[in-house]
Amino acid sequence: MTDPALVTRRLERCYTGILNDVMRGLGLRNFVLPPEIGLLQPERPLAGPVFTVSGHVDEGADRHTTLLEWTGVLSKAKPGHVIVCQPHTHAVALMGELSAETLQRRGVLGYVVDGAARDLRFILELGFPLAFRHATPKDIVSFWLPDGFDVPVVIGEVRVQPGDWLLADRDGSVVVPAARIDEVLAAAEAAMGTESEIRRAILAGMDPQEAYLKYGKF
Repeated sequence: MTDPALVTRRLERCYTGILNDVMRGLGLRNFVLPPEIGLLQPERPLAGPVFTVSGHVDEGADRHTTLLEWTGVLSKAKPGHVIVCQPHTHAVALMGELSAETLQRRGVLGYVVDGAARDLRFILELGFPLAFRHATPKDIVSFWLPDGFDVPVVIGEVRVQPGDWLLADRDGSVVVPAARIDEVLAAAEAAMGTESEIRRAILAGMDPQEAYLKYGKF
């Protein structure tokens, strides 16, 4: 595996559409997160290796326990990674202002949750990358507990493994299996090069169908 920081930079230069195309061509399936999960700042792509968090609703948990366990989530988060959280609830926010600022200062690249977030104005001001389903002012206090870190989680049809790679942009979020990242990146970079050639040919006056037949993609 290449240096993770270098892989992250290469992934940032891609876009989810090209990853979809090359991964489909490589025979991979079920790698696009549900379209309801979108970036708070879609003009700022998010890329990096994945650190997963799983949790569950426990309405019998007290205030102290839920806050102690939540701060434990922040403590365990890995710098240089994107947190992907499957909370198994859409009822409460699994990210807010203070948590986002804490993660940002700890070197976490961003946060993706199959659920809700809050304090969005403040998170926008921080510039912390966040992808989520919807907003709610409700928080996790006396309601939610984490139950797994760096464990496989399922979001929609996608099984996300610890150490997989994620790219999120305006079009959505794609998860690349860790074992295929070098292959996928090489194919994506080659495909983007071909697209540039097609673009130049079209701008020079080539018929689009002729361009497709010549280059084998469009």
